[in-house]
Amino acid sequence: MSGHFGALEQDPRASLLLGDPGKGDPLAHPRITVFGRAKRVADAERERVRARFLSRHPKAALYADFADFAFWRLELEGASYNGGFGKAYEMTRDDLIARVDPDFDAMEADAVAHMNDDHLDAIALYAQVFAGRANGQWQLATMDLEGLDLTSGDDVARVWFDPPLASANELRPRLVALAKRARAQPSS
Repeated sequence: MSGHFGALEQDPRASLLLGDPGKGDPLAHPRITVFGRAKRVADAERERVRARFLSRHPKAALYADFADFAFWRLELEGASYNGGFGKAYEMTRDDLIARVDPDFDAMEADAVAHMNDDHLDAIALYAQVFAGRANGQWQLATMDLEGLDLTSGDDVARVWFDPPLASANELRPRLVALAKRARAQPSS
């Protein structure tokens, strides 16, 4: 059914344009094109990747198990960033790659479930204070060493850790500190 699936199997070279368009001239808004080679996610990783994907895009459950649907990883080679007029940069793979930690990956699902079961108030504060989002039914979708992905319906927000976590052991204290900082913010 999907032309993309067969095309990637024939030629894995791929690029993806990402941006956050706003009002006015679309060329004045920042955007990045990342490029590399698409590699199909191995069966051993599929369920973890599927769960993370569906936590961010729950409506995709309708088609995530179709025969011509697969999860692909873009093995980055570089990127072209354009931040607006006169702000263009070429980026290397090293500029783009996030650090991973198998210990963090192993505990992510349980940590996300715990936060959603017991700390929705803190998640809402993260969305409002650190991502500038309105009130909503915010939940934690995924997390990594660099930050949190929050969802409320179709709205997705990213909260970055500053600095990124060095290990899984830093997660709980960092989340507690974020909640304390958020609660200390004056109400607007």
